[in-house]
Amino acid sequence: MSAVFAWVETFKGAANPTSWEALGAGRTLADGLGVPLVALILGENAEAVAKQAGEYGADKAIVCEDATLHGFRLEPYAALLTKLVQDNSPAVVIAVGTSRGRELLAASAADTDSGMITEALELSLDGNKVVATRPAYAGKVLSEVRSSGEGTLFLTIRGRAFKPNELNSGASIDIEKVDAVLSEDDIATKIESFEEETGTVNLTDAAIIVSGGRGMANNPKPAPDGVEDATVWKAQDGFANVIQPLADVLGAAVGASRAAVDAGFIPYAHQVGQTGKVVSPDLYIACGISGAIQHQAGMRSSKVIVAINKDPEAPIFKLARYGIVGDLYEVVPALTEELKKRLGK
Repeated sequence: MSAVFAWVETFKGAANPTSWEALGAGRTLADGLGVPLVALILGENAEAVAKQAGEYGADKAIVCEDATLHGFRLEPYAALLTKLVQDNSPAVVIAVGTSRGRELLAASAADTDSGMITEALELSLDGNKVVATRPAYAGKVLSEVRSSGEGTLFLTIRGRAFKPNELNSGASIDIEKVDAVLSEDDIATKIESFEEETGTVNLTDAAIIVSGGRGMANNPKPAPDGVEDATVWKAQDGFANVIQPLADVLGAAVGASRAAVDAGFIPYAHQVGQTGKVVSPDLYIACGISGAIQHQAGMRSSKVIVAINKDPEAPIFKLARYGIVGDLYEVVPALTEELKKRLGK
């Protein structure tokens, strides 16, 4: 069966919302190639998620609810995906480029000796060949990559670069159930537990991100007596009491530059950049971030960038659509208060 396979990533029996973007991108390829779009859903509650996939444009779903797939482990997922590719010879296997999506598709591409394109921002077809636009050289240029048109192409797309298909509530879908390839005894890794953060917005999924950089250390508030490192305290206070309130008003996630993370101002989970999260929000507000190439690589595809920095020569202003030259500790609180008024919060 020639088809476009789209992997729908799940966690605890629910679809990762960005996975619907894989169906959106997959729909374009499937229609152009004249083949069905097949959603792959593995793990807990897969059949229920498959019905959702039908509402988001999938023609068919292949599901496996085996207990070995309740929680992502590369070995059983890659073994099953590889078998499905070998048995069905799909034209394309597509997934959103999360850490799991990249790992899974890369493993199966290696197992099947297939080609792979990562971080696609745009997709088109030239006959039966997939043409993908993707970033290169830390995002400083865009390159066009073309598949051979032979065999199966494994393809990951950048999150928020593609729109999901329009939701069609109640749409029906054909569901095929398959068996797992590996038994529990065949799997070396075990999942003992998950530790989740609550009350925060995921950077990868966020439509709006407010980020702070090295400039967070310029907090005019004096550090309390006895603080071991006043600079770190000031920056941490700035993230908590200046950046976070703005993020709360906008329903945004809090990001940070590598310099801020390396200095201990905020945990690594918030880092945006080449060695952190690569994001594509609708709005990115950079506060006290100079805009080094490493940081630009992680956020330059944001739809609208606003920069707030005291240095008018900061590189971030070359990337920003809107720039404010000023002290973030004066500008951000004023912006937060004005947004509260306008948004009625």
